[in-house]
Amino acid sequence: MRMSVVLGAAALALWPLLSRATDASNFSLKTTEDLYVVCSTPSSDPLRPAAINFCEGFLLGVVSYHDAIVDREHLKPFLCYPSTATRDQGIQAFIDWAGTHQQDHKFMDTPPVVGVIRGLAAKWPCK
Repeated sequence: MRMSVVLGAAALALWPLLSRATDASNFSLKTTEDLYVVCSTPSSDPLRPAAINFCEGFLLGVVSYHDAIVDREHLKPFLCYPSTATRDQGIQAFIDWAGTHQQDHKFMDTPPVVGVIRGLAAKWPCK
């Protein structure tokens, strides 16, 4: 419940910035492709700070949820990242994975939460 309130507040706070985006519909994150576009916003784009913060928050939410529901005895984890992994490394892992699957609609048209798990699991698979 608190997470949805925080995300809602963040979305409202960012709304004025998003209205200036070339394609603000990407920030609604309907697909993995939308998340890829947001996370890979070029540094020259004036919306880069908002986009990367939005991306980081989304990935952190997905990983936090994954970690919360994983029970090592009953529910096997989808990804096994090292304790030393940083948020920037997670974002880069997702961008790298999505960049190589950009033309594959079976991956890029999925919900972004699925894309995040697939992207991070490609970098940090569980053995």
